[in-house]
Amino acid sequence: MVRERADGREFPFEWADFERLRQLSYSHSGIVVPDSKFQMFYTRLVKRLRALGLSSFGEYVEYLETHREAEFSHFINALTTNLTSFFREPHHFDFLRDTVIPQALENRVPRLRVWSAGCSTGEEPWSIAMTLAEHALPKGLRFEVLATDIDSNVLAQARAGIYPLNRLEGLDLETRRRWFQKGRGANADKARIKPELRQFVGFRQLNLIQPFRHTEPLDVIFCRNVVIYFDRPTKETLISRYADSLKPDGYLIMGHSESLHGISTRFRLIGRTVYQKQGG
Repeated sequence: MVRERADGREFPFEWADFERLRQLSYSHSGIVVPDSKFQMFYTRLVKRLRALGLSSFGEYVEYLETHREAEFSHFINALTTNLTSFFREPHHFDFLRDTVIPQALENRVPRLRVWSAGCSTGEEPWSIAMTLAEHALPKGLRFEVLATDIDSNVLAQARAGIYPLNRLEGLDLETRRRWFQKGRGANADKARIKPELRQFVGFRQLNLIQPFRHTEPLDVIFCRNVVIYFDRPTKETLISRYADSLKPDGYLIMGHSESLHGISTRFRLIGRTVYQKQGG
């Protein structure tokens, strides 16, 4: 029988536990956790204590420190929030269609390479792929999309490309018919990305605060609603690596509440949170 404590919590959770956990979160993922997330840490991690048969958060901190390889994935998965939708912030996909593709064709670029950094459950990279398949392929322009995330759970969902039908409600009928297969029987309430689109998107797990390399320079990087969780030094390092990964004049697309003002001089703002690399 589970007994609640006087504070209403099933397990003791002290400020010292919170401090140690958020320090581990920062050192592993670069995410800065404010004081206001104290209760969120308890609520989201209590399931891990139950699963591991632990009796306190102090024990969990010790377990996490001694089983980093096995437990850190569960730890980060429990703490990350993944709010997304197909064609979220649609002006960014309009930018792909109306600016990136015409420039690539004019410059005789043989292939567009786009990275969705922090792809969550996959709606962003699939939306990128739909846009390019509809407007680049018919003009003979090949493309590939790389999708990465630190959270292994959402990455598995993204790779599977299976979504409840209510997640498709914002899409027009033609888009749904062209790019999704509706499930049958027990899966009648779900839809799957069609094979002809899946061939263009590759998924892999990646921690953005760790060094990364790309075999070829990228044309566009989508990194939306990610860097707001980092402190200034982490942001500066990451944005510099993005610049290194892009072709000259390549594009970095950020979220609506994000800005590079005071963070980097290697990009110039050219539109609504759309930045262009400058200086080679």
